[in-house]
Amino acid sequence: MDLDRAELRERLQEGFPIEPKALDGSRYLGVSLGLPALVDRLAWKTFEKVFSRDDSGLHGWNVRLKQRGFQVAEPMIRAGKPLTFGRFRVRDEGHRLMLDYSINPWWDPSRHLRDPLVALHEDSVEWLFGRSLIGSWATPSYFVLQRFGALEYVPAN
Repeated sequence: MDLDRAELRERLQEGFPIEPKALDGSRYLGVSLGLPALVDRLAWKTFEKVFSRDDSGLHGWNVRLKQRGFQVAEPMIRAGKPLTFGRFRVRDEGHRLMLDYSINPWWDPSRHLRDPLVALHEDSVEWLFGRSLIGSWATPSYFVLQRFGALEYVPAN
């Protein structure tokens, strides 16, 4: 939480590869890092990232959480279901995974996002670390993910 942008960038560069199949069926609590406090207040600080495999490969989505601190991961509910957004497919780039949001509709701005993702510890997927890119432009947005459960809900396409 207290790392500056240079230290955040270093964590991403020093991260470890992730075996994609190790993420299948997992939910992660995410915390946004590196953004100004005003942006965190306008958007969100915590979120959930979910990974699932089907015939097309490993993919996932984000779940919007009620902003109640780092220890509470309560999803926002709409029509009785968790509020999901930002679908992505997972590409293995060898030294890192890339979460590719280009599968979203043409009108969804998230379709331009790409998130490189690494493990913070060798041979472990308990803690992951990533950064948001828009195309090839690096945003100031980093995030850390902590595994916190198994897949509970798969949204309809």
